[in-house]
Amino acid sequence: MKKFTISVFTENFIGILNRITIIFTRRGVNINGITASESREDGIYRLTIEVTSTDEQIVQLVNQIERIIDVIKAFYYKDDQVVFQEIALYKLPVSSLDPGLEKVIRQYNARIISAEKDFVVIEMTGHKEDTQELLGILKKFNIMEFARSGRVAVSKPMQTLDQYLQ
Repeated sequence: MKKFTISVFTENFIGILNRITIIFTRRGVNINGITASESREDGIYRLTIEVTSTDEQIVQLVNQIERIIDVIKAFYYKDDQVVFQEIALYKLPVSSLDPGLEKVIRQYNARIISAEKDFVVIEMTGHKEDTQELLGILKKFNIMEFARSGRVAVSKPMQTLDQYLQ
């Protein structure tokens, strides 16, 4: 089993995400993370899906995704074929602010993005392992809330959507 990133390019129709996720459910493949965003092309949206699967199964998944009428193209990549990051937000009580917390924030290249009366929000961008490691450390500082995005990725191979749009 390997980690893969699947990039799906589609028009933004109601229910498209549901139709795509059903394919994973039917094949018994868990989605580790999913991110939806606009692409560089007007009216075309990009779904970035992180899964752990076999080579054979990933090919079948992508082929089945491409059969959906509203899908323009789907690509899959191994982890070494993409540049990727995730964003994590950590909410901590103001009372946790001390020199020890400041040192941790600097060590992980994180930053405070909001300081409110009762809490601060720290943001970190990195790989899941890094944001998870920081979460473990921040538990000592009475973390109140944690949220992490799905993977945001761009491919290293020079495959472009342009040839499929004509």
